[in-house]
Amino acid sequence: MADPITYRPKTADIPTQPGVYRFSDAQGRVIYVGKAKNLRNRLTSYFQDPANLHPRTQQMVFTACNVQWTVVNSEVEALTLEYNWIKEFDPRFNVMMKDDRSYPYLAVTVADEIPRMVVMRGARNKKVRYFGPYSQVWALRDTADQLQKVFKVRTCSDGVLRRAQAQGRPCLLGYIEKCGAPCTGKISLAEHKEKVAELCQFMSGKVGPYLSELRSEMKAAAAELEFEKAAKLRDNLQALEIVLERNAVVFNDGTDADVFGLASDELESGIYLFHVRGGRIRGVRGWVLHNEYGETDAQLLTTVFQQVYADAIAANNLEKLDAVSVDDLEHLPTNAIPAEILVPIEPAEKAVVEEWLSQKRGIKATVKVPQRGEKRTLLETVQKNAAETLRHHKSKRVNDLTQRGQALEEIATYLDLAHAPLRIECFDISHLQGTDQVASMVVFEDGAPRKKDYRSFIVHKGSDGHPLDDTAAMSQILTRRFKRLVAEENGAVGADEDGYLLASGPVDPLTGRPRKFSYRPDLVVVDGGLPQVNAAAATLAEMGIDIPVVGLAKRLEEIWIPEDEYPVILPRTSAGLYLLQHLRDESHRFAITAHRKKRSKTMLRSVLDDIPGVGPSKQKALLTHFKAVKHIQTATESELSEVAGIGPALVSTIYRHFHPEPGKLDT
Repeated sequence: MADPITYRPKTADIPTQPGVYRFSDAQGRVIYVGKAKNLRNRLTSYFQDPANLHPRTQQMVFTACNVQWTVVNSEVEALTLEYNWIKEFDPRFNVMMKDDRSYPYLAVTVADEIPRMVVMRGARNKKVRYFGPYSQVWALRDTADQLQKVFKVRTCSDGVLRRAQAQGRPCLLGYIEKCGAPCTGKISLAEHKEKVAELCQFMSGKVGPYLSELRSEMKAAAAELEFEKAAKLRDNLQALEIVLERNAVVFNDGTDADVFGLASDELESGIYLFHVRGGRIRGVRGWVLHNEYGETDAQLLTTVFQQVYADAIAANNLEKLDAVSVDDLEHLPTNAIPAEILVPIEPAEKAVVEEWLSQKRGIKATVKVPQRGEKRTLLETVQKNAAETLRHHKSKRVNDLTQRGQALEEIATYLDLAHAPLRIECFDISHLQGTDQVASMVVFEDGAPRKKDYRSFIVHKGSDGHPLDDTAAMSQILTRRFKRLVAEENGAVGADEDGYLLASGPVDPLTGRPRKFSYRPDLVVVDGGLPQVNAAAATLAEMGIDIPVVGLAKRLEEIWIPEDEYPVILPRTSAGLYLLQHLRDESHRFAITAHRKKRSKTMLRSVLDDIPGVGPSKQKALLTHFKAVKHIQTATESELSEVAGIGPALVSTIYRHFHPEPGKLDT
């Protein structure tokens, strides 16, 4: 039995969206499937103190060796996907839906003379069409009730039907118009069977045309002032929309499609695939690929298609293919190539790829990039799962102690360091065309992020009042960071230009804890190429600090060493390269976050903020009176004095701010 600690995912790695999760044993068999409104909250509950778990749950988590999850858009989609997987994998610990009663289904007895819609369990009958399964009987009965309002098909038992035929009058449902009453001839048997066919077609996923027709009829009835008929049609539309939500239809036209998501960085790509059959999600796959040098996402998609569809079965004879889903809908199996393949970008040599897919399929197959609608919405969900797959893969690598140790040793070897860099600091600059410049300092210790030591800096402008270029900005930030280090190491007293108190000694005598910047890094990494590295090395040399400095260029993941003409190239599968890339990406993310925060504050500033004595309350009073800043700028002193709470001295200050005396520069 496995200890849950050995496979417990890091809490921060688990998404907070709705989704479905699977626990697997050492042989890869799925032993439990569950759904959650918040995946993080649910999954972390399994890894608490085992003594607090239910005995069966405790047995499950100790039997499992792995846990995976799939993000979906809503709880409804999670509900459907959960029970489809329970039926597919037959997990041993899912007892709730494995009782003697089996799954509840919506069944239509299409072979009867007067077909009937009914909720069924148990053994299947080839002469009956089944739709479902449903997680709860109440949900299924509610769905059946909504469908009956629209299609008015028979739901009564055979005994009630015979009695109504003998008496010549319908049952209560016929009187209240929830049934077409074919038993008494209110509608013909042909009309009733037509309604049953429409019901089966709707439940099979062919809902788009039917809903469009209902909307057209509703608008036509309203145009002809038949408001009662229009209201009934409106109610029917609302009832069918409820049914669609219950069944978690992702494509209303019953489309068969494969939807690919792709999330890439310079070294690896996360791939995720949704198999949509009959308008519903029938299966998912997620995996990670190593990228080759110079390979674009478009080229990678072509490679993915070759891997996924190399052994796909032909689909040119659809009637010979049996549905493989648990609800027996008529659609392609998931191992066949569908008519549509939805992707986030067009693959390289799209025409060639489509021709190859069409030959494999036997009939035409197309590759599309959806731009709007339900297909675009589903693609965005798959993209989220692809990004989650890549992020989880990278975090597992970082959390692996063996990998981290190997990565640090490789970095020391390739960079010719005296020892493994146990503390690495990475710096990055972020701005928007020179405005709102900020810098980030990200710290990794023992190969893992140490987020409480992260720092962000506001980059000061140059002496001429203009923003600094990236190399000058990097030099400024390194100077400020390492001045503090030197001050704390040497026990300086006073304050620097940022107002930072330079207390004596590296340790706070009150708490006994190290001060903010008292740790000396073993390696400094800057985001950039040779110019940035040379500037950083020169800055440290001027301060008399001997710490190795390298730069990581984003395009080819080259490692630049000061004054070296050629970069160091680590193998693409090197653990050291993965660590440096993670460090650089984390620094970039932290810098962008700080930049956006600063830019948001800047956008909220007003010209009134620069007037001495005019705080938020005075600004509110001025804007309430004048309605706009431009009116305040052009107002006279007498007009300004009319504002409540603005005294003569402040009136003069505001007026002089917008109307400086000739020859004087307003500051």
